[in-house]
Amino acid sequence: MFFSGLVVASLALWGKGVDAAFGLTTNTDTYVVDAGSSNPLKFTVDRTNCDITSINYYGSELQYQSTGSHIGSGLGSATVTATQSGDYIKITCTTSTLTHYYVAHSGDPIIYMATYTTAEPSVGELRYIARLNADLLPNEEPFGTVSNIDGGTAIEGSDVYLVGSETRSKFYSSERFIDDQRHCEHTHPLKFFATTDNDRRVWICPPSLHDPQSIRDIRRRTLPPVHHSLLVSTEIIAKANITSDINTNNVGSYTGLYWYMNSGHVQTESYRQGLHGPYLMYFSRSGTPSTDIDTSFFADLGITGYVATSGRGYVSGTASGADSSLDWVVHWYNDAAQYWTYTSSSGSFTSPAMKPGTYTMVYYQGEYVVATSSVTVTAGSTTTKNISGSVKTGTTLFKIGEWDGQPTGFLNAASQLRMHPSDSRMSSWTSTSTYTVGSSSASSFPMAIFKSVNSPITIKFTATSSQTGAATLRIGTTLSFAGGRPQVTVNSYTGSAPSAPTNLDSRGVTRGAYRGLGEVYDVSLPSGTIVAGTNTITISVISGSSGDEYLSPNFIFDCVELFQ
Repeated sequence: MFFSGLVVASLALWGKGVDAAFGLTTNTDTYVVDAGSSNPLKFTVDRTNCDITSINYYGSELQYQSTGSHIGSGLGSATVTATQSGDYIKITCTTSTLTHYYVAHSGDPIIYMATYTTAEPSVGELRYIARLNADLLPNEEPFGTVSNIDGGTAIEGSDVYLVGSETRSKFYSSERFIDDQRHCEHTHPLKFFATTDNDRRVWICPPSLHDPQSIRDIRRRTLPPVHHSLLVSTEIIAKANITSDINTNNVGSYTGLYWYMNSGHVQTESYRQGLHGPYLMYFSRSGTPSTDIDTSFFADLGITGYVATSGRGYVSGTASGADSSLDWVVHWYNDAAQYWTYTSSSGSFTSPAMKPGTYTMVYYQGEYVVATSSVTVTAGSTTTKNISGSVKTGTTLFKIGEWDGQPTGFLNAASQLRMHPSDSRMSSWTSTSTYTVGSSSASSFPMAIFKSVNSPITIKFTATSSQTGAATLRIGTTLSFAGGRPQVTVNSYTGSAPSAPTNLDSRGVTRGAYRGLGEVYDVSLPSGTIVAGTNTITISVISGSSGDEYLSPNFIFDCVELFQ
């Protein structure tokens, strides 16, 4: 009886709507677009402010009805126009500094979008947020409930919550841009059923765009079948390839699906203006949508700032010299655009299709920079540019971690992306007061050191008489907060206090971030500082600022190496 009840409810919900022809309907206050797709998709745009106020897919209303889907927190007001030409409908929303586009292509269950800016909007962060019906789309992928704050209590600011015994935040839904292929929202797998299947789920997900422009040519992440998708371009976001931002957030009343273009969340570079996109929402009932979706037709739609493949160039070459046990990434950036790609196992690479210009070219092992160069891209041609580099230290006495630009392998590193440092599922930050080289494992060395929680950290190591000469202790970090940086004492010698790192003015480790500017600190140890036998190193957090517990000055470790 219970099962039958679900089926009846689902038939009412998912009963297929009447097929309608592709077309645009102009009303006094709205534009209504029928995509003409086999699984019917119809969406409504407010003519006064550019909000999407209705998304009707396969007979169900997916749009949250109290607030629209929009740029920032809503444009407030905009000049909104619409045109239909052949198989395309374009809605254009214009303000003094921003133009946002919605595009429909006949037969595609997709809302195509792009956003052109000349300055940061005054209506909040430069993001697109789809506010969706949480009753129908409560679940988030690929990271599940980590960003579902429904019923929770705020424990840090207004964005970190305690739900039951778990800490959750919209920030915990993030994925590195180089790996962010899809993030999704979908129904409960047993809540709704279609007439011919026992599992008809609905998801919405934004992967990275990989159209003929090849805006990003990166490894794909395989996900379970999805049913709604939003694909995105990262060409001019103000984030490096190894950073991330909010993707999804179920707040109870609605489920938010985000695409961040510029934000101040651990911002590591200046905002870029120009065309952000194309990006798109994809609706499907038949599995995971491909990321190979052709948006080259944007070249024929009068989209401001769109550069077609014919107006772009490529860089190809071979990277060499870095640690072969780690992924290799090549990254190109300038003030107007940025691109990246993983290399092959042999180091060969070809860039995405790039706008013409001169770029800084960076070679990473993992996320650690091993070489930097420059290259000029010309439209219609491929430039050959090889790059080589490696980590250079000396004769290693000991090393904790790897020079990969990440806290990988350290205590709590595997959990930090998806929960707050105070979470009961975390290992105790003070469980290891002393790390002993040769017997302690990297997994006992804390990924982060907090001034008010676990500072200082002690390292003990044994040296021979031949190792008592001058040496360098190198401490690699990935992100600091509130001016936190390391102060080192080796036996009776105290190194000089380093200057404060660049202030990114953003919470990091508590919101699941670990990537900042990656400061590296070298402490020069005079001959005789290291003694034959047992030696003791303490690493403390210093800062002119203070704070409580996990909001006290802190920094995240990449690697600690002592070498001569």
